[in-house]
Amino acid sequence: MLLKSGQRFVLIGDSITDAGRFDDMEKIGYGYVRLFRDFCWSRYPELRFDIVNRGISGDTIRHLEQRWTRDVIAERPDVLLISIGVNDVWRQLQEPLNPEQVLLDEFINTYRRLLVRTHDKLGCKLLLCEATIIGESRDAPHNTIVDVYNECIAGLAEEFGALMVPMNGAFWGAIDAAPDRRWTDDGVHPLSNGHMLMAITLFKTLDGVV
Repeated sequence: MLLKSGQRFVLIGDSITDAGRFDDMEKIGYGYVRLFRDFCWSRYPELRFDIVNRGISGDTIRHLEQRWTRDVIAERPDVLLISIGVNDVWRQLQEPLNPEQVLLDEFINTYRRLLVRTHDKLGCKLLLCEATIIGESRDAPHNTIVDVYNECIAGLAEEFGALMVPMNGAFWGAIDAAPDRRWTDDGVHPLSNGHMLMAITLFKTLDGVV
């Protein structure tokens, strides 16, 4: 298990990570972050670590860069998980002049800048999550773009010696195994079983199973 007692674990991302954290007294939300914490507590009750949720709904990699000093550098994580890309891809098929669009080159360059800053300032262990599904069908037009972005994220993980968390692969494995079962509320935001799938995938990655 990568997590050790006394460590600080920060998770940063968009609405999937946020999962209502601002309405939660514990400020960790009601999604995979909470489930992952509870899973760790159940599997390794001796562990004592801080878990910090810094997801914000609607964020792209551009938004992460704007708040990186406050929400990552200042938090001084020992382990940092980055889960981003869904909003970057989702806006690809909107109006061409939408100023919120983040095309692939900007995504990669911004992501790399953040990883360089983090390496230089903190030297913490990095976990990079695959961007997850946009529609529970492989034929959905966004999902071919998601695959391209995830190939780039995998390249960054290799470049920076980060662990890759196969969230997208986990969803497709579940969808292929149970095509009659829904995993998201709207094709993007996980239902409770989708959040559980993400929590288990993260746990397996940290526990050295995948």
